[in-house]
Amino acid sequence: MKRKLAVIAACALICVLMRDPVWICGMLILCIITLLCIDVYDHLKLEKQIRELTDYITRVQDLAELPEMAEIREGSLGILRSEIYKVVTILREQYSAEHKQKKYMSDMMSDISHQFKTPLTAISLMTELLMGAEVTEEQRLEYAAKIDLQIGKMTWLIRNLLTLSQLEAGVLEMKFEELPLKAMMEETTDPLAVMAEVADVKLQCDIPEQIVIRADKHWFREAVSNIVKNCIEHTPASGCVKITASQNNLCTRLCIEDNGKGIEAEHLPHIFERFYKAGNSSPNSVGIGLAMAKQIISSHGGKIEAESEAGKGAKFLITLYS
Repeated sequence: MKRKLAVIAACALICVLMRDPVWICGMLILCIITLLCIDVYDHLKLEKQIRELTDYITRVQDLAELPEMAEIREGSLGILRSEIYKVVTILREQYSAEHKQKKYMSDMMSDISHQFKTPLTAISLMTELLMGAEVTEEQRLEYAAKIDLQIGKMTWLIRNLLTLSQLEAGVLEMKFEELPLKAMMEETTDPLAVMAEVADVKLQCDIPEQIVIRADKHWFREAVSNIVKNCIEHTPASGCVKITASQNNLCTRLCIEDNGKGIEAEHLPHIFERFYKAGNSSPNSVGIGLAMAKQIISSHGGKIEAESEAGKGAKFLITLYS
């Protein structure tokens, strides 16, 4: 519109200055032609912009790569493309989150199915034996005890899977309080002393009296207990599991280390994954303890790391930030 007004004003000024009818007619004709050219140009430009916008929407609909924001031009159509970009970006993020959630649920159901397969098979077999006509009373009691054992394992697994899923979803409520670390670790390791004694493993806890942490007592003990159990299980007779701690103005570090079998390099990055079992795992291990420990520590705003070499023991370092 501004260009049209400028052309009309220029033609009018020339007509006023020339005052020649021939020139005036010529300028009017030239003005009309110029205005028509401007209309044609604007129309073609608008068609091109609409075509580009149509192609853009088509690419977005087909989930093609979105252009960089810097490539989106100004103007009404540019603003429209920018808004489309924002909406599609939000929808893609929501789609990605939903896809991850569905994959998580699919993996979880697959893992549960795999873990329940063995105990269910055992229960089915024992049930068939119990129904046999020639089974003695002693055998019935034996089969019933084995069934009860398998049901106990399944109950434990369900409870821990529920806890782990709540931790991963961030919906498990933590009750934080100020806790003396030394006293809490003594409470944590006391129930494990028998396990260590049976395995002929020395369990040593060396923590300064003055260290205080802010944590959920129940769940932090659960996390540490899972790690200590893991270390005891992978430490041979006459070995040692040692627990130490240090604290500064920034963080508290709790170190749990053993001089046992260690973890091979290819397994080390995966030991905190749910249901992952390294090559030297116990036959009775489910592979859920370290995964739960990691989620609990993460819920405390901390982190857990593992260092190890095959045959040289393992070290687990928990860091809680003040």
